[in-house]
This record gives sequence, C-alpha cells and structure tokens, in this order.
Amino acid sequence: MSFPSLLGEKDDKKPPAASSSAAFDSKSDKLSKGDSGDITGSLPLQMTASPKGAMLPVDWVVARSALREVLGRGEAGSSQPWENPTTGARGTVTPVAAIYEKDGFPCRNFIVSNVRDGRESWYEGTACRIHRGNWDVTATRPLQKS
Repeated sequence: MSFPSLLGEKDDKKPPAASSSAAFDSKSDKLSKGDSGDITGSLPLQMTASPKGAMLPVDWVVARSALREVLGRGEAGSSQPWENPTTGARGTVTPVAAIYEKDGFPCRNFIVSNVRDGRESWYEGTACRIHRGNWDVTATRPLQKS
C-alpha cells in the first residue's frame, strides 16, 4: 500500500537511510551533536557499525571504566573483565609493567582484549593520572597478530 505525499504526488521511493553527524570524543566519553542530530536514544546511529574487528566507541567507554578500576587498585598483573550487554562485546583490561612518570604524572601501560561477533582484537595503550587523581587513557593502538 502506498500513500500520497503531502504535495499530492505518489511517493514510491523508500525513505533515505538514517545517518548521523554526531561524533564521539574518546577523551571525555561524550557525544557531540553534529548538524543532522539523528540520534536514537543516547547513541548515534553510526556507532553500530565499525571496521571488521574494531572496537566500538561505546565499548571503549565500558572498557575504560574497568581500566580505571583496575588501575586504582594498583595490583601488578591483575586483569579486570568488562562487558557491554548492549553490543554483546566483552573482554579484559590488564595493566602491564610498573607505574612510571611521564611529564610529571604517574602513567601505566595496559592491554585490552575485545571479543565481539566471534572476533577477537587486542589493543595496547597508556593511561596517566592527570586530572584530580583519575586515570585517563592518553594513547591506544591496535595490536597486530604476529
């Protein structure tokens, strides 16, 4: 069944695919709304797709929270599991090596595992205690299988 448009013309075309110009700021864990503002709930529509095996920004938010928790405990070699029930992604965060000083701040390297849709990926990064004693991720990069 088709309905006429408001202009009285028959509209046989499908509606255009939704898109979003919202951007995710990984440092603040917040979304900044772009011009179109097409946002569903609290997540922009584009955040449901990522390159094969890549970690979604919403999963980084959950993993980052687990990382802050394990870094706050200060235990060497301990891992903290994380899981995002919304996307089905899960993994662990593990501090590696000892705390060191960088630019006057205590920092620590870490690795993150990510399992989503049967695919596993790994990332390494650095977190430093910069703002009010909170651990903030300062750098990350994907680890490649050797």
